[in-house]
Amino acid sequence: MNLKDAKAIVTGAASGIGRCIALELARAGAHVIGGDIDMDGLKELENESADLPGKIYGEHLDVSNESLVKTFIEQAFQKLGSANILVNNAGILRDGLLVTREDEGWLRKLPTAQWKRVIDVNLTGPFLMAREFAATLIEMNISPSLIVNISSVTSSGNPGQSNYSASKAGLDAQTRTWALELAPYGFRVAGIAPGLTHTPMLSHVSPEAQAEMISKIPLRRMAQPYEIWLAMRFIIECDYFTGSVIEVNGGARF
Repeated sequence: MNLKDAKAIVTGAASGIGRCIALELARAGAHVIGGDIDMDGLKELENESADLPGKIYGEHLDVSNESLVKTFIEQAFQKLGSANILVNNAGILRDGLLVTREDEGWLRKLPTAQWKRVIDVNLTGPFLMAREFAATLIEMNISPSLIVNISSVTSSGNPGQSNYSASKAGLDAQTRTWALELAPYGFRVAGIAPGLTHTPMLSHVSPEAQAEMISKIPLRRMAQPYEIWLAMRFIIECDYFTGSVIEVNGGARF
């Protein structure tokens, strides 16, 4: 797929990896609809892209809300005229151990609401987005098209992240399943599983904890969002790549 011909939808576009992907797409000449709940971040994104070859439009989106997803997809297609790339990047953390014995002797259990919120955003959200995106394109008889899911190397499991790890493992499974289901309609579906990446999502993690995580990475540093974009660019431009997840992890799996 030619980047200059791309019309893309990027979720979680207000910051971090999603912001970088949206900007690099626009820098390459693609037009982008960036969705996020952070409207201030989207406004800054629009302003930053003002002089780029491609245009970025920011639109409010909560990927866990089915009715909002349907409205967002309709508006995105109206604004762009069509779309041929969906990047499912939106995600949240709500970390906590399954059970923890406190010093006082009582047990703390991971709250169901904490579990459910991560699954709703990180797993159900991409499902809703991909379903509406694919259905719209199939109805319009438009191809080729591409869906890229942003996963995580923690899909193999990480202490304190049973909700996050489960959501990303499920997303990897969806990537492989949708690649099989949608290929007859001219879709490719792929994934990127970043390792520890320098984004605002890490703001809640103490410097000591970050240093401990970095010590487990063979390259001894975090990834930069631009390095995740390089994997995205490969997927977009390599028309034979589908059904697989690229790990960009510095050699580490948490």
